[in-house]
Amino acid sequence: MFSMKNAPHAISGHANPTRPNGVASAGRSPTSSRKAGAKSAFYHPDEQSLRQDNNIGHLIKNVYASINRMIDQGVAPIGLTAKQWKPLIMICHHDIDTPAELSRVTNVDTGAMTRVLDRLEAKGFISRHRCLEDRRVVKLALTDSGQQVIGGILGPVADTLNNHLAGFSKQETELLLDFLRRMIANGANPAACADPDAEHDPQIRPPRRPDSSKA
Repeated sequence: MFSMKNAPHAISGHANPTRPNGVASAGRSPTSSRKAGAKSAFYHPDEQSLRQDNNIGHLIKNVYASINRMIDQGVAPIGLTAKQWKPLIMICHHDIDTPAELSRVTNVDTGAMTRVLDRLEAKGFISRHRCLEDRRVVKLALTDSGQQVIGGILGPVADTLNNHLAGFSKQETELLLDFLRRMIANGANPAACADPDAEHDPQIRPPRRPDSSKA
């Protein structure tokens, strides 16, 4: 995996208490740091800067929608939609067996997840039952039909991702993944991102993935 540990870092100046007359070294003040950060920002609050063909949020949204459309076509022959395959994979390969946990790890609200699970149960791919230890908790499990359909999911997903990465070298793909993970980490730690000196800090990492062994 491509590592950013050798990327250049901005180095802040620090006050030197040994300097005569209490004169600080030539470090940047918080105000100057904020100004420097504003000057180095890629986006600015104007129409030209934020036009859709240049807006990274809009572009990522379009890529996500395109991936979902292609996966939707790929899993349609086995009776699934793009919204339905992921819960099956999570139940099968990540030991996630409650609706609440599924909602959390897939970033889908509980109401929408309930509707997806209703459809999967109606198709005979999952079963739901009450937890013996806590009757308030609903447990999920794949049926025999659900187990059989898993094999038809992974191929279309891999094909779709590879199609969207056509023309990318392995290093470019790894670099793209690293950049996206850094964006996720920035969103999880906006206070650190406000400091330009932390812009390329390799210690800033994406939030830890949820422990899929816990229901």
